Amino acid sequence: MRYDYSEFDGEGFLSPDQLFPQPQVMEFILQYGDQALDAMQKLEDPDEQAFVQAMIDAGLLEEYEDEDGNTKLRITPRMLKGLQHRALLEIFADMKKGARDGHETRANGRTAERADGTKPYQFGDPISELELSATLRNAIARAQGEARRGAGGAAAGGGTRLPIKIGSQDFELYQTESSADCATVMLIDLSGSMMRYGRFIQAKRIAMGMQEMIRARFPQDTLEYVGFYSLADKLTEQDVPLVMPKPVSIRDYEVKIRVPLDQARASQDRLPLHFTNLQLGLRTARQMLSKSGAANKQIFVITDGQPTAHVAPVDKAGGEEMLYLLYPPTEETRDITLREAMRCQQQGIRIATFAMIEDYWGMDWVGFVDQMTRLTRGMAYYCTSEDLSSTVMESYLTGKKVKSFL
Repeated sequence: MRYDYSEFDGEGFLSPDQLFPQPQVMEFILQYGDQALDAMQKLEDPDEQAFVQAMIDAGLLEEYEDEDGNTKLRITPRMLKGLQHRALLEIFADMKKGARDGHETRANGRTAERADGTKPYQFGDPISELELSATLRNAIARAQGEARRGAGGAAAGGGTRLPIKIGSQDFELYQTESSADCATVMLIDLSGSMMRYGRFIQAKRIAMGMQEMIRARFPQDTLEYVGFYSLADKLTEQDVPLVMPKPVSIRDYEVKIRVPLDQARASQDRLPLHFTNLQLGLRTARQMLSKSGAANKQIFVITDGQPTAHVAPVDKAGGEEMLYLLYPPTEETRDITLREAMRCQQQGIRIATFAMIEDYWGMDWVGFVDQMTRLTRGMAYYCTSEDLSSTVMESYLTGKKVKSFL
């Protein structure tokens, strides 16, 4: 670790309120995203302007110029760290006592930590965990026993003879606790219905809190994000606090839209974006996880409805792909989404679905979650948005394999 020293300027150290954003600022940013930063820049009240300037001076916000030369505000790494830390504290405050502190794993992981005690060597155990002093004691005791037996049971004089011959039967190893590394991709539903009941706020809170927990307690694990709507995009840590559900732009009883995928990506401003393309989200996550060398891979899906969009090639030969936006949900979209989920399962990726069920009047889509869970041998949780954070966190910590209703 490197330290830099400089002359003290006489100013006091930053207070906790300056180091981390205040709770009301966090809630404001989570609720309004980029619009919150724009509003903070346009405040007219002198006291409010002074508050924003204080956050800029503390390194929580910074000004920059966009492509058009306009001055904008954005959150800094310090602000992001503060948002993640506060989100984690709020999550653990709501969790039940007794949650596990680590992952459950059925097999040994890639790394291990030494525990109290030793054990005899067994074929296949790592020699790197050899406990030398216990091994020497075993070798000396065995040599003395052989010497006594050779002398017909009489005490052998002269002590232990050198050199001491050590065999595999003498090896004593440190006890270890296996730890398994895990690569997780969190799929966050950004369809229009996520606006209801503050679902998207809870989804962003758990996404930030988990990143903080993994970085502090499970440094061998990784967490990445994908936002899925009519399309699907990889999200960075900086994107998560500011991302928002897509506004509903079509309210027709029946919608059937077909457009080339490349064209849809290039002209999103002309496309209704509030549909649910879980298939493309799963495919994006699968491609991301294929680049990981982690021993365990999993996808967390946070959603509130059945898929209403999918991608399919124009012909059997592949080539150009078409984006389909279909409402009401169709069997074609369901089947294509399930096939993509099966591809994930075949590549050893575990899928956990967290279904938010405040809309009791529209619960038919729960059947789709059940079907996907059975096909992929994954797990499903049915919870409200208020229970989402603690449910996801407990699932990550304990590795539950059983479907749960909350």
